[in-house]
Amino acid sequence: MTATARPDPDALLAQLQSDAARDQRGRLRIYFGANAGVGKTWAMLTAAQRALQAGRDVVIGVVETHGRSETAALVAGLPALALRSAPHRGHVLAEFDLDAALARRPAVLLVDELAHSNAPGSRHAKRWQDVEELLAAGIEVWSALNVQHLESLNGTVGAITGIRVHETVPDSVLDGADEVVLVDATPDELAARLAAGKVYLPQQAERAAQNFFRKGNLIALREIALRRTAEHVEDDVRDWRVEQSGAPPAWNTSGAVLAAVGPGMGAAQTVRAAARLAGQLNVRWHAVYVETPALARLPATQRDRILAVLRLADELGAETAVRTGQDIAAELAAQARQLNCATLLFGRSAAPAWWRRWRMPLALQLARAAPGLDLLSVARNDSARRLPHQRLAAEPAVGAAPWPGYAWAGAASVAVTLLATPLSGVLELTNIVMLFLLGVVGVAWRFGRGPAAFAAALNVLAFDFFFVQPAFSFAVSDVQYLLTFAVMLGVGLLVGQLTAGLRFAASVSASRERRAHSLFELTRELSAALESGQVAALGAAAVQRHFGGEALVLVADQAERLRLPAQPPAGFDASVADWTWRQAQPAGLATATLAAQPWHYVPLQAPMRVRGVLALRPAQPRWLLIPEQAQQLDTLARQIAIAIERVHYVEVAQQAQLDIESERLRNALLNALSHDVRTPLTALIGLAESLRSLPAAEQVQAAGAIVAQAHALHALVGNLLDMARLENDMHLRRDWQSVEEAVGAAIRAAQPALQGLAVQTALPADLPLVEFDAVLMERVLVNLLENAARYGAPPIVISAQALPQALQLAVRDHGPGLPPALRGREQQLFDKFTRGQAESATPGVGLGLAICKAIVQAHGGEIAASDAAGGGAEFRITLPRREPPDLPA
Repeated sequence: MTATARPDPDALLAQLQSDAARDQRGRLRIYFGANAGVGKTWAMLTAAQRALQAGRDVVIGVVETHGRSETAALVAGLPALALRSAPHRGHVLAEFDLDAALARRPAVLLVDELAHSNAPGSRHAKRWQDVEELLAAGIEVWSALNVQHLESLNGTVGAITGIRVHETVPDSVLDGADEVVLVDATPDELAARLAAGKVYLPQQAERAAQNFFRKGNLIALREIALRRTAEHVEDDVRDWRVEQSGAPPAWNTSGAVLAAVGPGMGAAQTVRAAARLAGQLNVRWHAVYVETPALARLPATQRDRILAVLRLADELGAETAVRTGQDIAAELAAQARQLNCATLLFGRSAAPAWWRRWRMPLALQLARAAPGLDLLSVARNDSARRLPHQRLAAEPAVGAAPWPGYAWAGAASVAVTLLATPLSGVLELTNIVMLFLLGVVGVAWRFGRGPAAFAAALNVLAFDFFFVQPAFSFAVSDVQYLLTFAVMLGVGLLVGQLTAGLRFAASVSASRERRAHSLFELTRELSAALESGQVAALGAAAVQRHFGGEALVLVADQAERLRLPAQPPAGFDASVADWTWRQAQPAGLATATLAAQPWHYVPLQAPMRVRGVLALRPAQPRWLLIPEQAQQLDTLARQIAIAIERVHYVEVAQQAQLDIESERLRNALLNALSHDVRTPLTALIGLAESLRSLPAAEQVQAAGAIVAQAHALHALVGNLLDMARLENDMHLRRDWQSVEEAVGAAIRAAQPALQGLAVQTALPADLPLVEFDAVLMERVLVNLLENAARYGAPPIVISAQALPQALQLAVRDHGPGLPPALRGREQQLFDKFTRGQAESATPGVGLGLAICKAIVQAHGGEIAASDAAGGGAEFRITLPRREPPDLPA
């Protein structure tokens, strides 16, 4: 396999990955027609019957027969899924059951009416979204679609027919289909079917014939459907040719036109002629410029003219590209094969007649390189007005050899001569010739072709003058040395040419590598960004690294306004940036809108909408006219926009999760208050009303009950207030405390809740002092004791032990233990509004353990719960400790 035919390893790897993803995804076949009644569903059901007879597992997901007897007859014998019922506005709608289809997983599933809108409350709003999920699950889907339901053609069809349909399908669905089957019918045939009642019921058919089904409408819709199908088939042909290693010659299936942009004055005429021809043929067209090492050294004015011609081609609707290589004809032929172009337009040469006789004409080179390509030579138009283009800052031509290079070439020749002079009696003349050739190679690698040729000529003269007898004379005693001189000069020029070409190829490869590396770095950095500000900073830095100058990434805020920098840089115009953002079009430098601006503004177009603006003031403004650099900027902008949109939806998801959590807490609080506040309030009201009728002796007992209920309500509200205060602001008053005193104070404070239950303590006598807030830690122990009294059983035991770096306190009861529903998830006990049982007669809102957790974590400790050995629940508190200070004597 030759080097030119060897496939690109990266392209092969990408193809393998694409094939692997395609194998895991189901295939999509769309029966496509100009309008209703052409027979799309009939054709789909006929193919399904054939597939069922061939042994395939074919199932109907949903099929709309619209009362047509011929279509309904084809449904018989095909297994079908039951439709699901969807209530909507007092009616029950029959909808496609996506879950049933995913559970059934047939080999082929028929899903009619691809543009159908699902009933509210369905998993997806559109049926084509259901189909996408089926395809992702590996199920092959057959569906049907009318041309008026395509999103891009919806407006066009509406303008033709006067009827605008509201159910549309993105063009990407049709473009991504594996098969598109065109179902066609002539306007007269369709009108006959409509009159025979095979399309609509008689009343509907009469209205349709007067409106949508007029003959002019049917002809126009048929043309649109045929063209749209042809575009899909053309894409299939192009994809197949790309997949083949060693692409075959261009096939004249689409008639695409390729315009060759050259450095001459007639390049603009060639582009205009290609645009006219493509418009007459109604085909796509492309423009390409091939840059060779010789063209890379053109003056800046000529290079600007070439870039202006490419910009003109882009404005006229062409897809532009710049290729690099040594052979213009070979590169043009390769581009034509890659794009499957049928016609190539090129301008006539303005070179002198003697040069054209010496060098093979481009037309003949192209005829040999691409024999299957139609060639059109565009006439020169020297009288045409000069092409207007924006004059940008000058940039030195790539590979240009400045005059110092010739000086270095002369110096290299002198150096080699001085080096070889003392060796003339030691080395043969053939070896001395090698030294001179080595000098030519060095000059060519460093300074290019021109200095290399100059060095080769100087070396021949120096070799003749200093080393060939008679010495110090240009006379030659042996005629054979003339051949030596010729070979030496020819080899020197050839080596210089090859070395300069290699240097040019290395420069092109370095430029491509630089563009790829910029994209890789930006993608890697953006993948770790979590905020839009980070994305903006990383994106601006990446663009600035690649293009130099200054760059800004402006992101829209919640109020749909661009966030402008506090101190805008010089030349930046906020009004132009706002126009770019709202119009979603580039503006400023190197564009047709406000071209006098020193900044270039690009909209950050994400898949959903424009997310901001990228503003660039490049170090070399003319780079923006180079198609590769313009594509690089668009790619960078797209990556930044996608990252901003990703961060936006991450924030939306986080906010949604926060809203869900807030709603859950609100519901839990309301449930707790409705149960635990209503009960004591009801008791208080009842006791207060009964006081008026009770005897004096019983009033004291009722008053005591009122006091108890009031204390319970006060404790409930106190817990709510404490939790809010602890979460907002907690100030610890740490001091060296005795654990025994804190435990004793907690037991005394918990006596009302304990109601006489015994509390046992297991505290070693040598417990050290520990630094903590005594009031808050007493509150923790009181809450744990109250929790044990409510949900546990006696005896309640408080124990403590001193670990090397911590103090561990434990409160244990001998009741039923932790709730079975929370075993394995014990930490959920410490969440706010978590109770042992959802509905329980035991009062409480589930804040006691949450308060304990907040206080312990504020001390830098941990709290945990588990079932104790022998029954009951045990809560363990671990507090960090250090050695206490020495007590005074």
